[in-house]
Amino acid sequence: MRSAVLLGCSPQEAEDLVQTTLTRCYTSWDRVARASNREAYVYRVLVNGMHKSRRRRWWREQPTTALPDSASTDHADGVVLRQSLRAALGGLSEDHRKVLVLRFFADLTEREVAEVLGVPAGTVKSRVSRALALLSTDVRLTDHPDARSN
Repeated sequence: MRSAVLLGCSPQEAEDLVQTTLTRCYTSWDRVARASNREAYVYRVLVNGMHKSRRRRWWREQPTTALPDSASTDHADGVVLRQSLRAALGGLSEDHRKVLVLRFFADLTEREVAEVLGVPAGTVKSRVSRALALLSTDVRLTDHPDARSN
């Protein structure tokens, strides 16, 4: 579910996406079992499911009668850093966000990420490099005290 959130889904969408992914993998377990890398196969199902759900949805504004409650401010450094990281990831292109999440959060190798996304390994390397360069200049991360110490 965390991978889906980092790929740009809301927590509710991520729950639905994970449920759909698990259902699809369970109903076609013979294909999953035959895969050379089961983890990469499942991530592929997750990414494809995300694309499929995004194609169907209407993403325009929805009018509402009641305004949402204001968010409470949590001063824990870890929460702030996570929020800053999510915001910075949200500012990246979808391709850059995918390679970073699959490569570093899901801990897939470059070859596995390439297999999941259906692109050459060299493309994965260049996207990771460019995405990390963009994150290194993002003020939301560079101004955060924990980001400088790590």
